[in-house]
Amino acid sequence: MKTGIHPAYGPVVFRDAATGKEFLTRSTATSENTVVWSDGNTYPVITVDVTSDSHPFWTGAQRVMDTEGRVERFRRRYGLPTAP
Repeated sequence: MKTGIHPAYGPVVFRDAATGKEFLTRSTATSENTVVWSDGNTYPVITVDVTSDSHPFWTGAQRVMDTEGRVERFRRRYGLPTAP
């Protein structure tokens, strides 16, 4: 890699805004806010809206959408003939 053209890549804590769970990982993102991690070191912390801890797909709380009748409703709304 060329020196001097890449952003700094270092440890960062991401905090889930909904659950408060924190993840220590590496990123090029930075922040002025810091947090003391369990290892005693201070890391920049970035608060995000959704992580795997609060996303419905990963938590199993995903809703199943009712897709039955959607095409028929569309056809009725616009006066189209029903499919065979």
